[in-house]
Amino acid sequence: MNEIFLDTETTGLSFRDKHKIVEIACIETKDLVSTGKVFHKLVNPKRDVPLEATKIHGFTTDYLKSKETFDQISDQLINFIKDRKLIIHNAPFDIGFLNHELNLLNKNEIKKENVIDTLELARNKFPGASNSLDSLCRRFNIDLSKRTKHNALLDCELLREVYINLLDVREPKLIFSNEKNNDSGNPTDEILENYCKKIIKPSKEDLERHKNFIKKELKKNFY
Repeated sequence: MNEIFLDTETTGLSFRDKHKIVEIACIETKDLVSTGKVFHKLVNPKRDVPLEATKIHGFTTDYLKSKETFDQISDQLINFIKDRKLIIHNAPFDIGFLNHELNLLNKNEIKKENVIDTLELARNKFPGASNSLDSLCRRFNIDLSKRTKHNALLDCELLREVYINLLDVREPKLIFSNEKNNDSGNPTDEILENYCKKIIKPSKEDLERHKNFIKKELKKNFY
């Protein structure tokens, strides 16, 4: 199944206060493994960007003036996310802004049933704890060193890693994601056999060196 990890940056906290989207990013995955398909746009909000917002994401009014407006990129966005499950952190925020813009253009809204809110998942899993994206990355030991500013594209990738941890997905699913699976979704015996053939067996010399190393360590610690 293909999914879309989506994030936005805005001029403020509410579209009801006439705030606008300034950045949209989407990363497509298949079974949570990136397909390499990305939608990323900086958007001219056609209004000033408050200093408080600039401090968060780094985009200024002057910088965004030369970018496309939402109406110019809306069809590209719609086609990219069409028939995909959207995975978003604090989905009501992003969907609220996006649907407001789509309504202004008389285009269909994004339906809530097509959206997974990772903030809701995290709150159910870790009730009472801080479940911001930063907090979840720290909880799961996900590298945050590149996140000096809020960046929609980077946040999508961080969210993908967070989501994998929230679901307790293990590496074998990723290893076999491009292989043929059986009806249960698990790798077939043939795939497992072929994968195991890739394991490199130690040579006689390696085994002898290992044997000598063990003898040496035993003498060191027990004699």
